[in-house]
Amino acid sequence: IMLSTSVPNDTAPHPSAFILLGIPGMQDQHVWIAIPFCFMYILALLGNSTVLYIIMTDTALHAPMYLFLCLLSITDLVLCSTTLPKMLTIFWLGSHIISYRGCLTQMSFVHAVFATESAVLLAMAFDRYVAICRPLHYTAILNATMIGKIGLACVVRGLLFAFPFVILIERLPFCGHHIIPHTYCEHTGIAKLACASIKPNTIYGLTVALSITGMDVVLITTSYVLILQTVLRLPSKDAQFRAFSTCGAHICVILVFYIPAFFSFFTHRFGHQVPPQIHIVLANLYLLVPPVLNPLVYGINTKQIRLRIFDFFMGRR
Repeated sequence: IMLSTSVPNDTAPHPSAFILLGIPGMQDQHVWIAIPFCFMYILALLGNSTVLYIIMTDTALHAPMYLFLCLLSITDLVLCSTTLPKMLTIFWLGSHIISYRGCLTQMSFVHAVFATESAVLLAMAFDRYVAICRPLHYTAILNATMIGKIGLACVVRGLLFAFPFVILIERLPFCGHHIIPHTYCEHTGIAKLACASIKPNTIYGLTVALSITGMDVVLITTSYVLILQTVLRLPSKDAQFRAFSTCGAHICVILVFYIPAFFSFFTHRFGHQVPPQIHIVLANLYLLVPPVLNPLVYGINTKQIRLRIFDFFMGRR
């Protein structure tokens, strides 16, 4: 595929635009690769929109667990919509050009929404911990005010997490080519095009990944370990089985969210032997697979929501 060379190759501090190459070496297969991604995107939109509609229109579901699920669905919709539409235009329409400001905006959304979703998953793990390990204090701890504060903290933390990335990119001069071998703009991919030291960018990225996102993983793991310890003390084997199946499904989705994300993050810095095709495909999957799975695991797998969805499609009130 011949790409336009209209993007200036000058020594201006900031280029007017970037070229998103897609998946290097697989341009001939772009049309076919986009089909499963498009199908998964449609599933993510339908699943999360359905869960949102059911919870928002049924006051009986305005409990902490479902309100956190609402926040997760909104985050999922933004997460996959930040990158997938542009990727599909690259693969199907050959629209490889993205403006400098548009690239930074997409980068900001990718990192901010990822951090927000990580915080929401932590909040949901905390909700399950309180519900199972401290049931008598559940309504006192997770009242409406506390839920609002937690939701606001998740969003604000995501924005604060992403803002320094913009500052770090703005300080860099770009005097080489402006081709990003990826399907979307993310911090390290942009920084590598600069003709100056990107050490501050690398240090901040590693610090955030290890101290913030890594801490979320540790706290989520701790919550589920405590939950499983409590479940093992339940007298009913049937209750134990239900709790294990629910927690197991949650843990699988969490692993699907974090493992490709950390793989993509560290591959950018240390995995120079990893084929770029694998890196780029996984970088897209960690933004798309969780939005597809979350409505199934957290939503439809929940009896109350499953019954409401069944009644909705059967025309019942």
